[in-house]
Parts: sequence; structure tokens; C-alpha cells
Amino acid sequence: MEEGQSLVVLVSANNPQSQVFIDYLHRQLDCQVVLVAPNTEWKGKDTSPTVVLLDADHVDEATTQHWHVKAAEADDMSLATFNLRDEEHAIEFLSAMNLQGVFYRGDSLEMICKGLKILLDGNLWMSRSLMTRLIQFFRQRQLNSYRPVCGLTHRELEIIALLGTGNTNIEIANQLFVSEHTVKSHLYNIFRKINVHNRLQAVNWARQNLGAPPSPLVGRRQRDTA
Repeated sequence: MEEGQSLVVLVSANNPQSQVFIDYLHRQLDCQVVLVAPNTEWKGKDTSPTVVLLDADHVDEATTQHWHVKAAEADDMSLATFNLRDEEHAIEFLSAMNLQGVFYRGDSLEMICKGLKILLDGNLWMSRSLMTRLIQFFRQRQLNSYRPVCGLTHRELEIIALLGTGNTNIEIANQLFVSEHTVKSHLYNIFRKINVHNRLQAVNWARQNLGAPPSPLVGRRQRDTA
């Protein structure tokens, strides 16, 4: 692969349909397209720009969280999801991770290629109606951030925010200058207060109830489907 060449990473099951899809994308986009199975670590070298295309029919919560963190650490990586049932399904994914592109099950191959080209240029690909719902969602979430949230303390809010960046307990402890045992105690209290059972659920809860709009929305042009 030449340095600087565009890349599409398809995260999906390895089957005849996905192979046909990859061949089509490669011909139409004139860039490298690679397949990565869900729950598998991608060993490829960083390239610029890169679009990660998550298959909603085959990715689970752990996989989406993995790529969310990886994209946050990368200089020029965009996340997109395809095979979404409808706009409600898209909102479900968008509440859990920062997506720059959204493709539905009924979208044609030509439409998907058009959207991927837009994403590779560093812009957004989603409908105006979905963008409007996102803006309303984030405005409401911003208003909620000024109110007490489930009795969480300031320290607990700090810890739950650090969870969303993929930090381990030890890394959180080092950043807050506390012991790992203290972090574990705070996590226990957080899980109890917001009624979740693990870190992934806590991160998804936080994205739906706390914080400001994700930075990838800033400075990108939206898809015009009007």
C-alpha cells in the first residue's frame, strides 16, 4: 500500500457476500478495501484517510467500543455504519459512539460508494432529518448536564468521563492521583447509582446522559438528501 493511499476497513463477517462487496468497493472507489472480522484486532498500518465501515448485522457492543476508542486516537479515521434498519436504529448507534457516516439497509451500492467518497474527503454523510435529531438530542443532553445526575458526585463524574476514553483503572488512578482500589470503589458506586453492570454499559449511559456534542460534528459538511 502506498503512503497516503485511502483505505476502507470493512468490519463484518467473512462470507461470500462480504467478499463481493469488497471487490465492488475496490473497483468503484479506487482504493484499498480490507476485511476485519468483529472482535479481531486490526494489525494494519495507519493510512490517511481511513473509513471504518461497521456492519450493524455483525458487530456487538465490545466491537463498536473498540473502534470508537481507536478512531479517537487516530489522526484521520472516520467511523460509519451500514445495514442499519432505520433512523431509530441509527440513533441507537450514534448514542453509543461518534459516527460520521450512516447507511441504511435499503441504500443502493451506488449510494454507499457516493457516501464513502464523501467520508474519505473528511465530511459527514447522514440525512438532514437525522442531523436535526442529533442536534436536538445534544442540546437536551447539554441542558441535563447542569442538573444533578443520579446522585453522582463530582469525582464519580470525572471517573465515568475517563471510562469513555478507554482508560484502565490504573490509568484513571494515575490521572486522578488516587489508588486503584479507590477507583474500583467509585466504579462500584457508579454502577449502583446508574443501574448498570459493566464498564461498557456505563460508557453508553454516559454518552446518552452527559457531556457535550462529539467533536467530529464540528467543521464537517452534512449530506444533503433534500
